[in-house]
Amino acid sequence: MILRQIEKFLRDTGMAPTRFGRDAVRDPRLVFDMRNGREPSVRMTKRLEHFMNIYQNGAVS
Repeated sequence: MILRQIEKFLRDTGMAPTRFGRDAVRDPRLVFDMRNGREPSVRMTKRLEHFMNIYQNGAVS
């Protein structure tokens, strides 16, 4: 589940949920909405995974 991956990413990086949503998909409410049941599309899920991967590899600061 993508929300579980995002929560781990936030814990590991110390990034705020609003910053994550804004930087990844230009939606600062994304994480809060997902916590309340919002399901991202397949395309958005790929964008989120891509953002987390490039961030952890040092390409985004």
